[in-house]
Amino acid sequence: MTLWAGIVAVIGTVGMVFAGLFAARATKQAAAATAEATQAAARVSAGPNERAEDRAAFDSIKTELRQDLSATREELKSLRSLVRAFAWYVGELTTQMRANRIDPPAPPPRVDEYNRTGV
Repeated sequence: MTLWAGIVAVIGTVGMVFAGLFAARATKQAAAATAEATQAAARVSAGPNERAEDRAAFDSIKTELRQDLSATREELKSLRSLVRAFAWYVGELTTQMRANRIDPPAPPPRVDEYNRTGV
């Protein structure tokens, strides 16, 4: 082997080592970029699923609140009906007392206020 062949072989070997290091560095950076891109894609694709879960939870809460509101309205109607019936009954008893010349007791302040204001 000649001197020039030996120098070329050494330079070629050193060049191959540098090329290998450069390729390894580039591969490492590419792997990191790929991992970051994969994570970003996962975050983006998880967004609609999270929104769908939030929407389902919101719909569930909304349905439950509507049921509670309906039950409360029905209870309120029932109580109003009961109060009206009771007021009519007390009015009839008061009329019977007056017809028999019995003075009925004065109504409580809250009833008197309602009779004056309607509230």
